[in-house]
Amino acid sequence: MGFGELLEQVGSTGRFQVLHTTLLCIPVMLFASHNLLQNFVALVPPHFCSAHTNLSQPQMSAEEALLVTVPLDQTEKPERCLRYMAPQWQLLTKNRSSSSGKEGDTNAGLDVDLQGCSDGWTYNMTHMKSTIISDWNLVCDQRSLKQMGQTVYMGGVLLGAVVFGGLSDRYGRRILLLIANLLMAVSGTCAAFSTTFPLFCLFRFGCGMALSGMGLNTFSLIVEWIPTSVRTIVGTTTGYCYTVGQLILALIAYFIRDWRWLTLAVSLPFFVFFLIAWWFHESSRWLVMSNNPEQAIKNLKSVAKFNGRKEEGEKIDMKRLQETMKKEMSCSQGTHSVLDLFRTPTMRRMTICLSAVWLSTSFAYYGIAMDLQKFGVDIYLIQVIFGVVDIPAKVVVVVSMSYFGRRTSQCGALIIAGITVLINLLIPYDKQTARTCMAVLGKGCLAASFNCCYLYSGELFPTIIRQNGMGWVSMMARVGAMVAPMVLLTADYLRWLPGLIYGGAPILSGIAAIFLPETLGSPLPDTIQDVEDRGTGRSSKVSRKEAIILQDTQADLLKQTA
Repeated sequence: MGFGELLEQVGSTGRFQVLHTTLLCIPVMLFASHNLLQNFVALVPPHFCSAHTNLSQPQMSAEEALLVTVPLDQTEKPERCLRYMAPQWQLLTKNRSSSSGKEGDTNAGLDVDLQGCSDGWTYNMTHMKSTIISDWNLVCDQRSLKQMGQTVYMGGVLLGAVVFGGLSDRYGRRILLLIANLLMAVSGTCAAFSTTFPLFCLFRFGCGMALSGMGLNTFSLIVEWIPTSVRTIVGTTTGYCYTVGQLILALIAYFIRDWRWLTLAVSLPFFVFFLIAWWFHESSRWLVMSNNPEQAIKNLKSVAKFNGRKEEGEKIDMKRLQETMKKEMSCSQGTHSVLDLFRTPTMRRMTICLSAVWLSTSFAYYGIAMDLQKFGVDIYLIQVIFGVVDIPAKVVVVVSMSYFGRRTSQCGALIIAGITVLINLLIPYDKQTARTCMAVLGKGCLAASFNCCYLYSGELFPTIIRQNGMGWVSMMARVGAMVAPMVLLTADYLRWLPGLIYGGAPILSGIAAIFLPETLGSPLPDTIQDVEDRGTGRSSKVSRKEAIILQDTQADLLKQTA
């Protein structure tokens, strides 16, 4: 198996691999902190119009000032975006009469003119000391900017995948990982000190780009220095690092209630990660493919020395390297592009169906995970619950994929997720416990769908264009994540419309997944012709041994859940 032989020679599961993988996995725990940071830094506190500037009554309490300034809405709560044009002093008399035992609505009989909050807003900062909402008044006519902020961040994630993905193949994984760590640290720190909302969005865009760069290159450096036999457990562990990160975010946010300090707290560690990244070894596999075999040999000898196999490492020279990796080097000479995903009928149908699966999974996942306030439960508690549910969800889907197959598991996870979201539309808003339970179930199913589609897509795409295929569907997932926050704005016209869209998309894509071929126990396709043969029912010439190898390398595809 080419490079695998060299890796075994220098020690494939030695001290180097343990330390190397551990140091690469630690930053993954903060990926969720940036993906879901908006839940806390953009928390919308209860608010209402500030009192008139000419309102001066020293004996008046805050409650009385609110009474004469802000009318009540249909739910008997202060209006968020309207106030009386002039203070309604008569309401004080009515209120005091009601307090003396006379019943009546203090707003009854009023027919007065209203106006917007020309003197600003007053915020009830119970959960956070400050947020970008309260600092920059992103409420009422400006409330759509909150969702725009998350969309801009996801746009950075999308662009980062394109930029860092292409550059890492040209300049190497290690140098791009260093740049991504530094970009995250600098952009996150600058975002914490932003003086305006546009500046905040600009630096958050940089954070999104950096997260993509770290995710892609962390994944590559991990899998290219470990053997096939341990990739499953390493990939699973890496996936759970992201899950743990969701719990860490809730913990940090609970103790740091100021949005600037919170942003700083999840960004400063990347300066440390940047320094640690200097120790990482560039992938010797990539070095060979990039015509730099001398450095590849040097790195292999360094790994052998670290693993206590210095003598074995010294046996590796240029001749040994070329003989061992001759096949891999010849296989890399072919040229393929994303267009190959659409040239033939079976590949075209498969790519379209997988695009729908990835887009809807990410779309619904972030639609639920990025709007915690709507459940009426403590946001710190719901963040913990949403993080914990991923643990059993990922275990269940792994078992399901092994016994019932990939297609059934993928369809089931998506359709069940969509149904739970739609059921939530029928549950009264005051039944918060029931609504939260259904949302948790739906979020768990979407996390399971993410786990499934990483493996399933890798088994469907042929070897020669697998990276192109995975890059394409990952891009579709990020498009879904970008669109998800903006769908929440449709609630201004129809309150139930976002839930209908978030629930309908997974169901439709779950139906589309039915048209995908089953891959459980099937051989791994190497060429596009293999895929076409499988689509027409003809037997593939790919060996069963390669199918077994793929089962061991399913974690290769666990790049990042975001």
